[in-house]
Amino acid sequence: MLKRSIPLATRVGDVASTITGKQPVRTWMITFALIGCSTASAWAQQVALSGLSGSRALLVIDGAAPRFLSPGQSHQGVKLLSAQGDTATVEVAGQRQTLRVGDAPVSVGSGARSGGGQRIVLTADGRGHFLPMGQINGRSVQFMVDTGATVIALGEDEARRLKLNFKDGRPVRINTANGTVSAYQIQLGSVRVGDVQVYDVAAVVAPQSMPYVLLGNSFLTRFQMQRQNDQMTLEKR
Repeated sequence: MLKRSIPLATRVGDVASTITGKQPVRTWMITFALIGCSTASAWAQQVALSGLSGSRALLVIDGAAPRFLSPGQSHQGVKLLSAQGDTATVEVAGQRQTLRVGDAPVSVGSGARSGGGQRIVLTADGRGHFLPMGQINGRSVQFMVDTGATVIALGEDEARRLKLNFKDGRPVRINTANGTVSAYQIQLGSVRVGDVQVYDVAAVVAPQSMPYVLLGNSFLTRFQMQRQNDQMTLEKR
């Protein structure tokens, strides 16, 4: 099968790779807040269960750093009711939701939706970076938003965890900091950030491990993008 190169430029921490691109990589790491299509009073939070320690639950709320909560404690409007086995029950704005370790983040609150959102608002934090959680094919992933990446990019280890049949994809050659290597270009069934979901999204699976899944332009260009100061708005086309 004929192998071809595809344009992609990425930077992850101190590990950089460039795929047939000559321009310097420009990477934005940004925080996000999600706004649904309903009234301004509608409000939901993305909550995921990262782990448990005894009766304490390690929660990830709106993509922020994981935080342990004990039953009865609250953080950012999320109250832990109970934790047992591999599940935890939380309450947000009077709504209860049971979470399971390893499952994708769920929307909890009066504005909770199921992938039908139309707008994402991204705001750069004080350090200029943030790592939003999301889903690929319904499975939880840790994204890094990267406007310099042509497509979504992930490592083989992560692709296997997500049960992606990447070796059935199109072979491509990519240039990395360690030289040229073989990779696979695939189509992802669905990609979701918060309450916004898009389908049939191009991605590249690279052989090296990557700390994050790069959320590149194969996702971002599905939106009208506007940026003002430290805020970027993605409005679904």
